[in-house]
Amino acid sequence: MKLNGLWTIPLVTMLGTAAYAEDGIGNDWGIGHMWGGGYGMFGGVMMILFWGAVIALIVVAVRQFGNGPSKPDQDPAQILKERFARGEIEEEEYRKRLAALKE
Repeated sequence: MKLNGLWTIPLVTMLGTAAYAEDGIGNDWGIGHMWGGGYGMFGGVMMILFWGAVIALIVVAVRQFGNGPSKPDQDPAQILKERFARGEIEEEEYRKRLAALKE
């Protein structure tokens, strides 16, 4: 099989890395990168905290900016009518405020 120059360097690099890892020389290539890289359990915990923070930021951003269109401004007389209907204000105060709105 004839290889052109572009494939020779990556192929030799991969083969050399595989041979290096099988010899047991170096940084525990065959054991597992997460737990054997010198960080131990701390590395795994930090990864979980990092991704948790990223997901939390996305959720906060969606809630903050995803409220949809704002309500159109209601007519003040309509708001006053609703407050009167709910019993928040008495009839005398309702009529007084309604008259003030119409001025």
